[in-house]
Amino acid sequence: MCGIAGHVATTSVPALAAADAVRMADPMRPRGPDAAGEWSGEGIVLGHRRLAILDLDGRANQPMLSADGRYAIVFNGEIYNFRELRRSLEAAGAVFRTTSDT
Repeated sequence: MCGIAGHVATTSVPALAAADAVRMADPMRPRGPDAAGEWSGEGIVLGHRRLAILDLDGRANQPMLSADGRYAIVFNGEIYNFRELRRSLEAAGAVFRTTSDT
């Protein structure tokens, strides 16, 4: 089971640092011993501890960014029908960078 962490500033504060995400996610190391990642943007930080099950490739580590870098995601869970969904999306022209369900 992965671990996710995040913080969104609701007031005007200095930019949050990726180190903040690391401090939040590190205590979850037992939940996600395979990889760790962090991302920070204006007023937001995301942290992730990964337990690699479906896709062992490092490209499936999180946080993941959209192809244009506009969106970031951390995800904990499993999309059980992701292979079926992926086939449908690929038929519609979507391009995937990993074989994970995220």
